[in-house]
Amino acid sequence: MVDLITILGPTASGKTSLAVALAAALDTEIISADSRQIYRRMDIGTGKDLEEYRYAGKLIPYHLIDICEPGYKYNLYEYQRDFNVAFLNMKERGKLPVLCGGTGLYLETVLKGYSMPQVPENSELREELKNKTLSELESILRTYKTLHNTTDIDSCKRAIRAIEIAEFYRGQEPEDRENKPLNSLIVGVNIERDTRRKKISDRLRIRLDCGMVDEVRALLEEGISANDLIYYGLEYKFLTEYIIGKLTYDEMVQKLEIAIHQFAKRQMTWFRGMERRGFSIFWLDSFLPLDEKVSKIREKLGK
Repeated sequence: MVDLITILGPTASGKTSLAVALAAALDTEIISADSRQIYRRMDIGTGKDLEEYRYAGKLIPYHLIDICEPGYKYNLYEYQRDFNVAFLNMKERGKLPVLCGGTGLYLETVLKGYSMPQVPENSELREELKNKTLSELESILRTYKTLHNTTDIDSCKRAIRAIEIAEFYRGQEPEDRENKPLNSLIVGVNIERDTRRKKISDRLRIRLDCGMVDEVRALLEEGISANDLIYYGLEYKFLTEYIIGKLTYDEMVQKLEIAIHQFAKRQMTWFRGMERRGFSIFWLDSFLPLDEKVSKIREKLGK
């Protein structure tokens, strides 16, 4: 008997619509594994379409979306804690949780059941690293064997925090970090590269037309600092730099489009790495009809 079903895939692969259809078929609920959809009022830039959680007129319950205020730096420890609360609550109610998202570190951490004490700030280390470039920080991060997130690291602040976490765990004794892995059917949505690139580009332009610039401007106007928004990366990084005058509109669109393509590629690299680290992923082609995908998952679940 599996503990949960996990739906993963790169951005624009259609994983959310699949998770919603599956949750509807199984009369269950979804736990999000998206590191930015946790923030309120960060909707267009994160692709948080809550109407997507409606299936056949019924709203599918979801967890770990809209749980924090923008500007807050939510961390992996908090995600694992909040995941466990939602997971245990659903299990007590006889529900089979559907975990869905593209943040590889969140997914892998909860599936492996890592014991994660909260990591304090290391001011001495931060001072030592503060003048290094992103490329230099990424090189340092690669020297650690501890699990760390390279998928979402597109700013120096995030890279420094990742190094801080890796350095903390290097000093922890293995017996202090006993793992309690979850037994999950892991389903990957595989989207062909050129199709993925087109969907990303088309979606970016739709989001810009739907007011993504105004969304970021409103966050700045309510008092959230530019640095805090840049910390979140991708849309919030480049749109903030456009709004504060560091980039022209065309530069922003070009750089953001490239960054999202690179992000999707890093996501797939992470998922392939999960397979090398012992996870079995049942891959489904994104072009398959939704009901056929659900049917294949239910068949696999039955076995």
